[in-house]
Amino acid sequence: MDNDEPLEPETTDETETQPLPQSSDEMLYCEAEAPSAVEKEKAARESSETDLEIEDTEKFFTTGQKELYLEACKLVGVVPVSYFLRNMEESYVNLNHHGLGPNGTKAIAIALVSNTTVITLELADNCIMDEGVLSLVEMLQENYYLQEMNISDNALGLEGARIISEFLKRNTSSLVNLQLSALNVGLLSLNLSWNHFCTRGAVALCSGLRTNVTLKTLDLSMNGFGNEGAAALGDVLRLNSFLAHLDVSSNNIGSEGISKISKGLEVNESLKVLKLFLNPINMDGAVLLILSIKKNPKSKMENLDISNVLVSEQFVKILDGVYAVHPQLDVIYKAVQGLSVKKTIFQCTNAIKLIQNYADQHKITILDFFKSLNPNRMITMPVGEFRKAMLKQNKVPINRYQLRDLIKRMYEKKTGMVNFSFLSSIESYNRIPLNVLCLTVCLGINLSISPHLEPSQSF
Repeated sequence: MDNDEPLEPETTDETETQPLPQSSDEMLYCEAEAPSAVEKEKAARESSETDLEIEDTEKFFTTGQKELYLEACKLVGVVPVSYFLRNMEESYVNLNHHGLGPNGTKAIAIALVSNTTVITLELADNCIMDEGVLSLVEMLQENYYLQEMNISDNALGLEGARIISEFLKRNTSSLVNLQLSALNVGLLSLNLSWNHFCTRGAVALCSGLRTNVTLKTLDLSMNGFGNEGAAALGDVLRLNSFLAHLDVSSNNIGSEGISKISKGLEVNESLKVLKLFLNPINMDGAVLLILSIKKNPKSKMENLDISNVLVSEQFVKILDGVYAVHPQLDVIYKAVQGLSVKKTIFQCTNAIKLIQNYADQHKITILDFFKSLNPNRMITMPVGEFRKAMLKQNKVPINRYQLRDLIKRMYEKKTGMVNFSFLSSIESYNRIPLNVLCLTVCLGINLSISPHLEPSQSF
């Protein structure tokens, strides 16, 4: 019997699936979670931290998260999603097409605040709207484990876009990939400048832009796209028929990249403004750009900004041919080699004087002159249509430098139109010498005349 006694505990150990608690205190902690036992458990873990002990702790923590989610569902009044309950310990959670709505999304967000396992979260097509987005953004301020999130096709609207935009401005979360497909109807303008996308980021972004049907204005300046990113942009211009304003200035785009963008411009029918200044563009690249617009009879291009490029007289001759096909176009370049800058400035400052002289001779107002250019006789007009009408009219000889200055003074950023209404106030200044009036308009000086003062006294 003495020899058999040691065998009984050994046999018992072999059949046990987990080690017995080392003390009664630890058993008390497991059963009743006594506060005094927590410290003992912590000390035991620090002295001998086995894989099994870590696993037990994680299971206990996850159980608390499930309870938290169930309580959150009760709070917001939604039915718990069984899939989420079963998979909240996984790194990848796919909740696409679950009909969560704003409240269901809020319950998920509450449960994820302290979650340390979910890395990728799919929430596409859940009608989460702007309320749901707000809950997710608040969660991301606390959760530092979630890295990828898909919230496409969720009726986010303008308010949802604003919430996301503000979040991205101050983003301090661990999120590295946020998917917003074109199905998020309402996002019209997006500024992603100074975000260091570089080549891989540029290609990924452009892949989504190819099928986007809502975005009108996109600022991608100061991102270092390079030639590979420019090639991806060329595909966007070839396939996207909604984008109207694109800024890719200062992106290290050279001749190879300009060639790809030019290919896109040959078929694009929506882009009106393209800013490419502060890119290393040479003369050949500049010629490629303007010829690509000339080849496209359906091009709506109104403004091409290559203002860091010093062009030649040969370029100007080619550009005149492009203008003949697309009179609405304005190409901004640095200067023409050998052309006097003073002469250009002088021509610009005489623009309003020429129009005033014509108006006086024909006993009409300046406002009437501009309204006559508009078939609807309205005081606002699209930039491209105004430029085309000014160049086609033969009443007042005016060049493109003068016209560019006029548009700059009358352009309204909010509407994207030229507005003639400010010209009505000029009529009250008819006793001011024309050379002074011309100078004030070109310099953008706001003349405010008191009805009790003579015009000379207002200065």
